[in-house]
Amino acid sequence: MMTPLFLLEPIEGPLTSLLEWFHNTVGLSWAWSIVALTLLVRVVLLPLTVRQIHSMQSMQAHMPEMKALQQRYKDDKQKRNEELMKFYRENKINPAASCLPILFQIPVFISLFFVLKGFEKEVLPNYPDSDLHWLNLVPNITDPASSHWSGYLLLALYAISQTLSTLLMSQTMDKTQRTLLLILPIAFLFVVLNFPSGLVIYWVTTNLWTVGQGLITRRLMPKKTTEPVKRSSRTPAKQEEPAKAEPAAGSVAKPAQSSGQPRRVKRKKKRARR
Repeated sequence: MMTPLFLLEPIEGPLTSLLEWFHNTVGLSWAWSIVALTLLVRVVLLPLTVRQIHSMQSMQAHMPEMKALQQRYKDDKQKRNEELMKFYRENKINPAASCLPILFQIPVFISLFFVLKGFEKEVLPNYPDSDLHWLNLVPNITDPASSHWSGYLLLALYAISQTLSTLLMSQTMDKTQRTLLLILPIAFLFVVLNFPSGLVIYWVTTNLWTVGQGLITRRLMPKKTTEPVKRSSRTPAKQEEPAKAEPAAGSVAKPAQSSGQPRRVKRKKKRARR
């Protein structure tokens, strides 16, 4: 199957073979074969997912120290980035680990797009008795999602699942990045409208997997304790208050002077002479 992105051709063949295997051997419809393919991809990516979860937990545990560093070098962006990179190395934190599952899914996503684009011409003729509907909601998985009114329900499910997965998996990000990730699914709807419905099914399925993964991660996340966080050499030290001088032995401590009104002294009344 020739595509402009020739580097993805080695992925398209196995994807097509897996879809045919799920359809012929397992007996799934083409739409449910896409769901099964999505689950299989996420299972293969489990090692990267585990690294992602560990990275999130480590980032969460060191968040107070990272915020302190950012506050300390807030006026020097270059120095702040250098200190943060050193802090990551000292504490064995990999910020990019949270993006690895997404990065590895992008080639699969694009390859599935081209598989579905030529599906009716190159795959479906070998299976004349098969259908392309899904749950009586999507009449044809190869048609664009906007070609049928039910496709908009699928798009709404995509937007909701994408927002939920972003909320659960972006807890260690700052407010700006998190807000941007929450806006992107809505802005991306105009692009998803032209995607094949089967591709939106893949996206919704992987989002629901991410939601379940986020819920499990939150349960496994260690609860915050009152114990002090282990400091590294990059963590700015807290400024200690100056110790109050203790009175010397045998001396009388002077009472604290009030900073308000002047002290009033009562005078003794003179006795009247007889």
